[in-house]
Order: sequence, then structure tokens, then C-alpha cells
Amino acid sequence: MERQRTRQVVLALAVAGGLLLTGCGGGEDSGGKSSADGSRGGSYGSAFPAPDQPRGEQDSDESRDHDSPDRETPDLLSTFALDVDTASYGYARRTLAEGRRPDPSTIRPEEFVNSFRQDYDRPDGNGFTVTVDGARTDRDDWSLIRVGLATRSAEEDSDRRPPAALTFVIDISGSMSEPGRLDLAQQSLTTMTDRLRDDDSVALVTFSDEAETVLPMTRLGGHRERIQEAVDSLEPTYSTNLGAGVETGYRTAVDGLREGATNRVVLISDALANDGDTDPDSILDRVDTARREHGITLFGVGVGSDYGDALMERLADKGDGHTVYVSGADDAEKVFCEQLPQNIDLTARDAKAQVAFDPRTVRQFRLIGYDNRRVADDDFRDDRVDGGEVGPGHTVTALYAVRTEPGADGHLATATVRWQDPDTRAPHERSAALETIDDSLREANPRFQVDAVAAYFADALRDTSTDDRLPGRPSMRELADWADELADRTEDGTVRGLADTIRQARHLAD
Repeated sequence: MERQRTRQVVLALAVAGGLLLTGCGGGEDSGGKSSADGSRGGSYGSAFPAPDQPRGEQDSDESRDHDSPDRETPDLLSTFALDVDTASYGYARRTLAEGRRPDPSTIRPEEFVNSFRQDYDRPDGNGFTVTVDGARTDRDDWSLIRVGLATRSAEEDSDRRPPAALTFVIDISGSMSEPGRLDLAQQSLTTMTDRLRDDDSVALVTFSDEAETVLPMTRLGGHRERIQEAVDSLEPTYSTNLGAGVETGYRTAVDGLREGATNRVVLISDALANDGDTDPDSILDRVDTARREHGITLFGVGVGSDYGDALMERLADKGDGHTVYVSGADDAEKVFCEQLPQNIDLTARDAKAQVAFDPRTVRQFRLIGYDNRRVADDDFRDDRVDGGEVGPGHTVTALYAVRTEPGADGHLATATVRWQDPDTRAPHERSAALETIDDSLREANPRFQVDAVAAYFADALRDTSTDDRLPGRPSMRELADWADELADRTEDGTVRGLADTIRQARHLAD
């Protein structure tokens, strides 16, 4: 305890003496201090000295001595909660396909990057593998560094996962009558329930101006026809009291709570709340006990050409879950039959990543995206601070624009991921380091190049000024041609779709 007080005093003196530099790690205020709310004072910078970076996996913090005289040279830090959302990219694609340019406020670069398949190695059990690689851009001394995290394969998990208890909260307000909203949700639910196991359970809650539990928690085995009838009975009506829907959904989930099962609330809505409580923090406060005591997380599925992106994203982030966007039948098939099953089980709770850049080789850095997921650097090992919930079959990718020192050679960065075991809450860590950057971006791994194209495209849609744009960002035409080349190399239809979407954006800009 005395050593902890000593450390706190030392840190306080460092702040008072102005030793904390403006940076990107963990979010900073105008004075350069890390703040838990994720606000930041600049795009580039340096940050608070890193704690010791463990090599491999640690089961607890007790074995680490933060006050060791052999402590490493202070590093530049970046800390964020893991995020596997993809809604921003899906909604941008639909908006551009309809001939409209998306609002820059809805563009979250990390969700563009995380919409594409990766080829990282995967672990055998719970937790993550960590991959760190890099490539040089066309700008002098600027590189992109990629931190890739992967959980165990979803295919390996399908037979051993615990039963699921899923409470579907369905928006049946008037706006959901538009084709591709409620009808798409019904089709998707029908397909998904056909694929769930007999020992899984489903509940159904609807909301318009009021909320109603249409179906209490019901086992699939022997009751599929009853569940199908409840889905078929849904019809759009009245206004959107999303707060009432979420509150009733969580209450229904608690009433039908199954010990030993994975309990989830799945919200399907256009998130155009216009009745009752429309503040996401207030809504989540009312279901806080259900979330924290019972570990019931929120999976948000957005639909509709007009979509309340900010509300849904905030609900999912603070509800220990994530969001996806469904624009059509193909998306619905992927979300409800592939992505949702991946979230029936968890492999990690409150997962956070911290990247420590070496001051001997790195001059500046910028985390691309994750604006709403920044975590104070000192909170990396504080397990009371929320991180991200991640399931099997997931990958998480973070890209950094990094300016190296002229002629720099040697160690560049160490990335560490920390998570809690989903059952025991025991903390674990795993790390990997990047020692050198040999290739240019066009020579890098094709999947790395796809990530770069997606990040550059998001940056262009944000309409950033010349001073703030990502170093080495190509033109829209160059990005589209690059994506076409990568689609040929990877034989990946989603990469071809990226090229088509970039061209749509380019034509709107002309």
C-alpha cells in the first residue's frame, strides 16, 4: 500500500511539473492529461510513460512490480477498449448506394477496417493472439502500424458453447413499415431460430409508443412453431419509445435468466427515437443492475435508410455490446446466421489494448479511429474500468499512423491486450512487439493493404482538412483502383464491394 501511495505521489508531481506531453493514448484534454471520457486535445503526440509490458500471459497483477528499478524507458502510450462494431461502414455503403454522402459524424474508421476478414493466427482457448506489423507510406518517415487481435475460431466453438437465452427487442414503430426494416427483421429471425439449437431459448419484446413482452423466454425444442407465430404477428404502429423497449427487454431477460447460459438482449431498430426517454445514458442507467449483476450484454442491429446511428452506437458501447447494420437480405443472413451466433458465447470480458511506442525510434503517432473507445492510460490494468466484450471468431484491428525518427532502426512498439476470463473474471494479458519495418505499403500483406484502403477511405469521407488527413492518403480514384487490385489478389467479394463503394463516393464528389 505504501509503495502504491509513493507511486501516486510521483505521478502527481509529474503532472504538476508539466512532464506529461500532449498525446493520443487514452484520450487527452487540452493539458495533455489522460481522461477517462475519451476526449483528446490533438491528433498526434506522445503520452504517459507505460507500465512494465509483460511478455506472454499473466494470470494476475500480483507478480508484477511497477516500482522496479529495472523499469523500461518511458514509452509513448495509446490505450483503448476493444471494439468489433461494423455498423458505420454498413450504413455508409447504403447511404452512398442511394446517392447520398454520409454525414461525417457517422464515419468511424475502426468500423470500416474491422468490416474485413483477417488472417491472424488464432489461440486454442479463451483470450487472444496478438500480431503487430507495419509498412512505410509514401510520406517521409511516416508508416502505418497494425495491431491485430484474434479470438479462437467460431467453428471450433459451435459444439461446445453454452446454451443461449436471447431476448429480441423489436421496433414496430411506424417508421419500421418501410421495406427492408420490420419485414427484413422478421425474415432474419425466422432463419436464425431455425438454426438455433433445441436447448437455446428465445424471448420477444416489441415497442412503439409502449413496450410489450410478446413471448416470454421459451425453449426452442418443441416450441419452434409458437415462436414463428409470434414473429409473424408483428406489425408496425405508432411512435418510437426506444427507452421503454430496452427497459422491458432487460426486465424480460432477467425474468427468463438461465444460469449457465449466455444471456443477451438483441435490439433491432432504426433507432429514430421520438417518444419517451431518448437519452442513451439515461436508458442504460435504468437497466444497469441487469447489465452488471447478470452480465446481460446488448447486441444492436440497425436497419433503415434513415438510421439513428449515434443513439445505437452509444447504447451498444455503454451496454457492453456492439452494433452492426443490415441493409438487405444478404447482410441479414450474415448478421443473424454468422455474426450473432459468434456473440452467443464470450471469450473475453472488458478487453483493452495498450500500445507502447519506443521514444528512441518513434516521434509521433496517431490512432486511427476508436474516438469513442479511448481509455485513460492509468486505467489499463484497472479491471473496474469497462473494456470490450469479444466472442469467438472475432478479430480486432487497430491502425496507427506513426512518424519515426530519421534513420531510426530497432524496436518500435509493444502491444498488450488485457482481458478478464468470461467465467472467473481472472485477468490475463498477452503481448507482441514490432522490431522493424521492412516493406512499403504496396508490398505489405494483402489484408494489411485492405485495412489501409478502408482507413484512408473513411478518412476521406470524414472530409478532413489537409493538416488533419492521414499521411500518404491517395486520391479516391487511386483508392478504388487499389481496392480492385486487392479484390483480384484476395478473391474476396467484400473487397470488390469496397472498390465499388469508393467509386460511388468519388462520383458524388465530382
